[in-house]
Amino acid sequence: MEKRRKGVYGPPMGKHGLIFVDDLNMPQKEFYGAQPPIELLRQWMDYSGWYDIDTPEKEFRVVRDVKFAAAMGPPGGGRNSISPRYVRHFNVIYIEPYSEESMNYIFNNVMEWFFLKNVTPSYPKNI
Repeated sequence: MEKRRKGVYGPPMGKHGLIFVDDLNMPQKEFYGAQPPIELLRQWMDYSGWYDIDTPEKEFRVVRDVKFAAAMGPPGGGRNSISPRYVRHFNVIYIEPYSEESMNYIFNNVMEWFFLKNVTPSYPKNI
């Protein structure tokens, strides 16, 4: 990120930034159900920036040309659901967990490629 002009930040001109947030639903909920880290991200998505409380003027800092991508597991097992006010900013994609048979097929193909075709000299077939 670099400063573009007074109060506006972003990636270098002509480029776009991507911020990936993993385990988006991990922050612990407070007593009233808020999740402060997620609320900070939602504020950027709603208003394009944050107030800088460290400056005497409490200047608003705008961040441009940045997109967000996030991943999270289904709620439960220590993971919380997130606010619909925040989910509305995303295109939600759900992937059904793979079956054991599919996982074995994928893993065997990757291992076969690595041990038999990728390495010179290749390993014997019994390995």
